[in-house]
Amino acid sequence: MLKRLRLRLRKLVRESARKLISWLPRKKRFEVFRSFANCDPAPSERLVLKIAETKEELEACFSVLHDAYVDSGFMKPDPSGMRVTIYHALPTTTTLCAKYDGEVVGTISLIRESALGFPLQQIFDLTSVRKKEGLIAEVSALAINRKFRKTGGTILFPLMKFMYEYCTTFFDTRHLVIAVNPSHIEMYESLLFFQRLTANVVENYDFVNGAPAVGATLDLKEAVNVMREHYASKPARRNLYAYFTEIKLPNIHFPSRRFFTTNDPVLTPALIDYFFNVRTHTFENLSERKKALLHTIYDLPEYRAVLPTPSVSPEDSPLRRHERFSVKCPGRITYTSVDGKQGKISIKVIEVSSDGFQALAHGVLPLNTWCEATIKLGHADVSHVNAFILREKRSEARGLYGFRLAEPDINWRKFVSALHGSKIYSDLDNATRFLESRFINN
Repeated sequence: MLKRLRLRLRKLVRESARKLISWLPRKKRFEVFRSFANCDPAPSERLVLKIAETKEELEACFSVLHDAYVDSGFMKPDPSGMRVTIYHALPTTTTLCAKYDGEVVGTISLIRESALGFPLQQIFDLTSVRKKEGLIAEVSALAINRKFRKTGGTILFPLMKFMYEYCTTFFDTRHLVIAVNPSHIEMYESLLFFQRLTANVVENYDFVNGAPAVGATLDLKEAVNVMREHYASKPARRNLYAYFTEIKLPNIHFPSRRFFTTNDPVLTPALIDYFFNVRTHTFENLSERKKALLHTIYDLPEYRAVLPTPSVSPEDSPLRRHERFSVKCPGRITYTSVDGKQGKISIKVIEVSSDGFQALAHGVLPLNTWCEATIKLGHADVSHVNAFILREKRSEARGLYGFRLAEPDINWRKFVSALHGSKIYSDLDNATRFLESRFINN
C-alpha cells in the first residue's frame, strides 16, 4: 500500500513538473531540458553496442520495437510479436542494437535512401534537405526495453552515440531526418538540435497507426559547432558535445570492413524468408511496384526464390537496374587541361560499377578528357586506372563527376566482383580471397 502511494506521488510530481516547464518560454524550456541530460562517459562493461546481424539479435530488436510501439499506441499487436517493415528488408538499412548481459534492450534503425525512398517522405517534403550537400538517412524504429525506459538514458544515450559515430564514420551520412510524435519532438530539438521540416504537425501518419507526427532534420556537420556552444562548459555527465565527439566508448563494436563500403547488409536469403514470409506477411502485403523494386535491388538468383513475385516480370520492368555500389573511397585524379597543363585533384569515389564510377571533387575537372585515377578501395587495396570524365553536376563548392573506365585493373575487378557476389558485409573477405586465387591462376 505504501509503495503504491509513493509511486502515485512520484507520478504527480513528474506531471506537475512537466506542466510548470511547459509554461516557460521556449528558450528557457530548452535550457531546462538540456540540464536534465545525463550521459555516463564510462558505461558498464555489461553494455555492448553493435549491428544486429544474427537471427536472434534481429528477432529481439523487432520484438523490443513491437512492444514499445504497442505501448505507445503506434501499432496494434501483431501475432508475430514483432514490428517488421519493408525498409528492414533493404540492404541499405542498418539496425543497431544495445545488449545488456547478452539481452537486446534497445534498438534503432538507419535507413539510407534506396529505390523505395524514405518512410517519412510519404508526408514530409525533403526538397530543402536534398538541396544541401551530403547524403541523407532516416532515423527510425527507436525503442528501449520496458525495464530500461526510466533509467535516465542508461541505454538511450549510448545508443544515440553509436548512431552518431556510425553515421559519421561508416554510413557516410551528413543529414538525419526523423518523424516523431509531437510529445517527443522537443527532446530532439533541445538536446540534439534537430530543426523542424515544417511548422505543421501531421495529424495522421499511417506508418505509425495514424498517430500524429512532426518531421525534423539534423545536419551532423553543423551540429558539432552548435553542441560545442551549448555543452562545452558543462560537467562531464551533462556535456553531450564531449560525449558525442571526443569520448570513445569501448562498448561500441564496429563492423570489420576490408573495403571502404558504406552499407553493412546482414540479411541472407534465409533470414529474409524467415522475417518477411514465414513470421510476418510483410512481402504479401506489398504493392506490385514495391515487389518489382525488390527484384531490382536483390538482383541475385538466391534472393529471387524468397522474394514476392510481381505481376510483371522483373526482366520486363522499365525500372532502373541497381548495379552500382555505394562506397567512400579516397582518390586522386591527374589530368591534362586544354592548354596542355597537368593538374591534380583529390576526389571521393561514392559509387562504383564494373566499368565506371562517380566521385565528388573539390575543384573543376575538364569534361570529355582522359585522366589517370588512383583510388584507395580499402586499407590494403589500391586501384590505378585510366578514366574518361563524362559529366558534371555542381553542388555547393564541389562537383559530382561521372567517369568511364578504359580498362579496369585487377584490383578494381576483384573489388566490384566481390561486391556483386556478396550477400552480406561479412562475405566480402571470403569473396575477395576466392577472387584473388581465381585471378592469379588465370
